[in-house]
Amino acid sequence: MLYLLYLQLSNRLQEWGIDWLFQVLGQITFRALAAAALAFLIVFLFGRPVTSWLRKKKIGDTGQTDAAALQRTTASKANTPTMGGVLIAGAILTSVILLANVTNFYIIIGLVVIVWLATLGGFDDWLKLTSAARKASGSSSRQGLFAWEKLVFQLGLGLLVGYFVYNHGDQPQLPSDLAHVLNLPFQRTYMQTRDSGLVINPSLIYLSRTAFIIVAVLMVAGMSNAVNITDGMDGLATGSTLVVSLGLVVLTYIAGFQSDAQQLLVPYIPQSDELIVLCAATAGACLGFLWWNCSPAQVFMGDTGSLCLGGIIAYVAVVIRQEAVLLVMCGVFLLEIGSVIIQVGVFKTSRIATGTGRRVFKIAPLHHNLHLSGWTEQQVVTRFWILTGLFVVLGLTLLKLR
Repeated sequence: MLYLLYLQLSNRLQEWGIDWLFQVLGQITFRALAAAALAFLIVFLFGRPVTSWLRKKKIGDTGQTDAAALQRTTASKANTPTMGGVLIAGAILTSVILLANVTNFYIIIGLVVIVWLATLGGFDDWLKLTSAARKASGSSSRQGLFAWEKLVFQLGLGLLVGYFVYNHGDQPQLPSDLAHVLNLPFQRTYMQTRDSGLVINPSLIYLSRTAFIIVAVLMVAGMSNAVNITDGMDGLATGSTLVVSLGLVVLTYIAGFQSDAQQLLVPYIPQSDELIVLCAATAGACLGFLWWNCSPAQVFMGDTGSLCLGGIIAYVAVVIRQEAVLLVMCGVFLLEIGSVIIQVGVFKTSRIATGTGRRVFKIAPLHHNLHLSGWTEQQVVTRFWILTGLFVVLGLTLLKLR
């Protein structure tokens, strides 16, 4: 909004001789840094009053789990306020609306992703955390949304994202079909010719509309669930998403500028440069939330924040055609959701075959298993942050190995 206001008033500002004071608003790098700083300040400044309000409303996490041993270790977390994701979503929305070009197609869809998933997660949190009060009043006491209900909305969002992003890449004014390419590791998007020019690699695989939508659906639904599952310890999902968001700032900067994309032989996606502001705002919001969410956490993000954060990083990766690199950078998230899939799959299969369910882990997801195996919570969180940093470095390194 401030960017558009600057564009509207640029001639008048030049007439007044004060254009130099506002020229930085025309620079994407400044607006990205400003969005990160603003998102951090919003969460930092509103963290205490929002946490106090949530506590007064008794919107707290009971700290209960399926494992008695783990429940004993998390007893101190009982009644810690949750739904803190409203801080994250609100800070990202405010920063992006103020500092990004809100007429940009990719920004508009990004805002839809944030609102859609934050609302879905918020509704789920509210049902869980008000169930006791509703039961006492004689109304429905269901514990949150059913898994299939959440999945329907996640898949629906992925479907919309895939459809509209694919169609936007079909616009004749865009210089190439690279918005639809299947971008694989070690694959060169551009080839060097004898006269030192660059041409698009003729061996590239281009996704059909149906295939593109399927990829988008899997990314949005899968990543939002993966971050949600990882959100089980103080600062774990927040810090990990912060590191991944910083990696996405780099990837988006490269994809949004043709010279950089061609130099690194990755797809150039016109108009995607504005997503740098979205990624930076996400990183800033996570950094601010970490202030309140670090151990011992004063507030949890809940599904409101985790679904939203997972959806954002997945959406950006789909737009800039870096799904494979994102999966590498999100190695910790994949380990977490993979441990749940393995645990449930082995348990159900063995129960059908032998009548007794067998468990691979003491408890899933992985961070709880490591906790029960002797790691302290701080060790799990810190080591997972370190792993995420290594995964992000590995993902960015793949850009050079082409």
